[in-house]
Amino acid sequence: MKRRVRHHRNPLHSSFLERRAERLALPERAPVEVELGCADARFLFERAPRHPETLFIGLEIREPLVEQVNEQARALGLPNLRACFAHVNVDLDALFADGRLARVYVNFPDPWFKRRHRKRRVMNEELADVLFRKLAPGGELFFQSDIWDLALDAMSVLEASAFRNRLGAWSFARQNPYDARSLREVRCEELDVRIWRMRYDRPA
Repeated sequence: MKRRVRHHRNPLHSSFLERRAERLALPERAPVEVELGCADARFLFERAPRHPETLFIGLEIREPLVEQVNEQARALGLPNLRACFAHVNVDLDALFADGRLARVYVNFPDPWFKRRHRKRRVMNEELADVLFRKLAPGGELFFQSDIWDLALDAMSVLEASAFRNRLGAWSFARQNPYDARSLREVRCEELDVRIWRMRYDRPA
C-alpha cells in the first residue's frame, strides 16, 4: 500500500547532515546503476526487469518511500532492485567504492525556486566531484529536469568539472535514451512540457 509522503524534505536540516551511511555490499561483477532521489522509483522499476544482470539502487531521503520501494520490489520478484535511505550530498561517498558505478541518474530533482533555497539544490561542485570518482571510466551521468534555470545551474557545475558532455560542450540531449521514464517525465510529455536532458561521462 502506498503511503502519503511529503513531497519535499529540506536536505540542509540538521537531522540529515550527520553522515550515517556505510559501504553497501554489492555483487562483485554486476554493473550497478544508481538513481539519486528515486522517490517511487518508477524509472528503476521499468529498467530492472529488462536488465536482470544489472543491480539498480535508488537513494532516497524520505524513509517511507524507501520502505515502499523495497516492498514493491519484493512483491514483483525483482532481486536486482532496492532502495536505500540516504542524503546523497552527505552519504554518497561512503556508500560506494570509487569507480564502482556504471551509471547514475538524476531525474527531476527538487527545484527549490526561492533564491534563498537554491543552496539546497542537489547538483553542486562537491557532488560532481564525488560522482566523477564513483563512476567507472566510461560511466555515465544522466540528468533531466523540466525547470530551465535548474538545468542550466546543473550544466554550469558539470561543464566546469572533469566530466565530458557527450553531445559537446553546453549541449542538451534531445531524447531520453533509456527504456524507462519517471512519473514526472510521463506527465511532462503528456502536457508537452519541455524537458532539459544532459548526458555526461567520465572519460575512459
